[in-house]
Amino acid sequence: MTLTRRKFTPEDRLSILQEGEREGHAATIRKYHLAPSLYARWKRKYLNEGIYGLKDKHKKSDPALQALELENERLRRIIAKQALEIEVKTELLKKTPIGSKTR
Repeated sequence: MTLTRRKFTPEDRLSILQEGEREGHAATIRKYHLAPSLYARWKRKYLNEGIYGLKDKHKKSDPALQALELENERLRRIIAKQALEIEVKTELLKKTPIGSKTR
């Protein structure tokens, strides 16, 4: 028998907690095949933070989005470097008189 990881939405978690209050914790845990520690964790998070506590905290990142963000950062660095070079050249031109000859 292979076990598959189940995903519960925050609404599912809330309904399971409410059912546990109505029908008893042990029966609800058996019905949904949950670990008692998981049920207790959901309940603690719900009591502390409300429905927001039942939402997933980790971000799901899209590889394509990550690649675009890296490219964007690289381009920003290139632009910053070019802007700095232009600023330095402008300052040097301001300090150097145009008609003067250096020996």
